Amino acid sequence: MDLSLLYYGAQWLAGLIIFVTVWGWLPLDNWWVRGVEFPRIQIMVLGVVTWVALVAFGSQWQMGQWLLFLGLSITLAYQLRMILPYTKLWKKEVQNAKKSAELEAHQIKIMVSNVLTPNDQTQDLVDLVNDRQPDILITLETDKKWEQALEQIEPDYPYTVKIPLDNLYGMHLYSKLELIDPEVKYLIIDDIPSIHSQLRLQSGRVIWLYCLHPMPPSPTEADKSTTRDAELLMVGKYIKENEQTAILAGDLNDVAWSKTTLRFQRISGLLDPRIGRHFINTFHVKYPFLRWALDHIFHSACFTLVDIQRMPSIGSDHFPVMTTLQYEPKETFKQEQNAPTTNAADIKETKNKIKAGKKEGRKVSKEHEEDSSPN
Repeated sequence: MDLSLLYYGAQWLAGLIIFVTVWGWLPLDNWWVRGVEFPRIQIMVLGVVTWVALVAFGSQWQMGQWLLFLGLSITLAYQLRMILPYTKLWKKEVQNAKKSAELEAHQIKIMVSNVLTPNDQTQDLVDLVNDRQPDILITLETDKKWEQALEQIEPDYPYTVKIPLDNLYGMHLYSKLELIDPEVKYLIIDDIPSIHSQLRLQSGRVIWLYCLHPMPPSPTEADKSTTRDAELLMVGKYIKENEQTAILAGDLNDVAWSKTTLRFQRISGLLDPRIGRHFINTFHVKYPFLRWALDHIFHSACFTLVDIQRMPSIGSDHFPVMTTLQYEPKETFKQEQNAPTTNAADIKETKNKIKAGKKEGRKVSKEHEEDSSPN
């Protein structure tokens, strides 16, 4: 093997990794900019391999190679800082739940599953639900076919919200726990719903539950991330302003380490149970090296974590994920969990993003209406 080709290949890859990282810093919402926030794990892995390859040829370095190595090292440090919080090397943001028979009544088990509308393996999800018995099931991309298939679980789930759609944004909520005044809202785009409901825990405590599935920035859907970002920030802002005890869950079409998701946490004050534990990468099922976490759950600081797991495949391009949380009343909640705090820049950017998102949402809604109109 010609080692010079390996050396030049490593230099080329180092330059590409530096370029992609810097590209992601551009203050633009276009999908071809925001998309590079997703594969940070993959960029990190390739970067480490490239870094080792460059070191192996260190004796051949000239000034250009030294600068390239320095740039790559800075890039790797930045990427590591972004993904390290989602490993066991970081301090847990959400503490482990205290084990107590008394507190078991304060637990809530939530399963989120993006089913992939064309997927016909409906029984796999039914079997999984029957086996794991979540208190709450949130399904995304569910149409009438999926709604009919999930009728099998309804004897165990007397509270439901059903929004069957054929546009990949159908959503269904099945609950063993009482839903109080659930509402379906179309916050940004007229045919992309979200579910907002109060929820009574077994203990009697009432909390808020938000189920979201905003449109992703991609060449086949939204040109920009503006509507996605605005929807998430809008709900986060509302939770904070109304001092709600809340859980927000769904396929957010964003990764946990993106600037928008991190800003959402600061704006809402909600915690991420994956921090200090593991990634819970749910997409894409068929491509192990190209996986990241798109399905999320965030919650108020009065919840601790019993368990969070990625579930077996149900034939979708997403793995389901199930999270068990425990509400700990103030009189028994001794472990301090500090909610993320916001700043003036976050407040200003959130206001601007929501304004821009509403404007972009009207434009997208009009385009969707025109596309669905008969010729």
